[in-house]
Amino acid sequence: MVPRVQQLLRQTRERIDNGNTHAAGKIVSLFEPDTEIIRKGKAGKPTEFGKMVKIQEVEQQIVSHYEVYDQRPSDSDLLVPSLDVHAQQFGHAPRLITADAGFFSARNEANAHERGVKRVAIPNLGTKNVQRRDMQRKRWFRNAQKWRTGCEGRISVLKRRHGLDRSRYKGSAGMQRWVGLGVIADNLINIAHAMAISVARARPHHRADFCAGK
Repeated sequence: MVPRVQQLLRQTRERIDNGNTHAAGKIVSLFEPDTEIIRKGKAGKPTEFGKMVKIQEVEQQIVSHYEVYDQRPSDSDLLVPSLDVHAQQFGHAPRLITADAGFFSARNEANAHERGVKRVAIPNLGTKNVQRRDMQRKRWFRNAQKWRTGCEGRISVLKRRHGLDRSRYKGSAGMQRWVGLGVIADNLINIAHAMAISVARARPHHRADFCAGK
């Protein structure tokens, strides 16, 4: 704890005396020194503290993969590794992938198609290409983006129902464990729900025939 307090004093002096907010070895939490400053541009929460977690979701609201990053990467660097993980798990590329605009790059899109992905629904918000804009207005693209919005809801559920808004374990390894347990718990609920629906659909329906007369 003593070295952390000393570091805190050094960076405070740098900030107050020299106006330097980027002191070497900067920490933002005495008890969780690995915590990062995360800025996502949200109006309500312009600055957050913690670690970036990536969630991959497939059909039936099942989280197929997650990752807690020691240092926050660029969103555009995450797409291709995510495709590799999917192919390793399922033996083939997904038919469709969707993500928010931060994941877009022309290279990512080309790379996905080369891996066998039929449809890539990642918006390019800055495009002036008419054909690109027309494609982003197509029904399949808009439906995929609605699914992505649902994935945002999955993240919200993980935070609210399974406590991923705050890790109760300490350290980087503890956070990995906490996120993993939350994902497992949520998957168990959704797998049970999907199985219940499947059984209900497979159950035969009994029909009562009758004839009325006088």
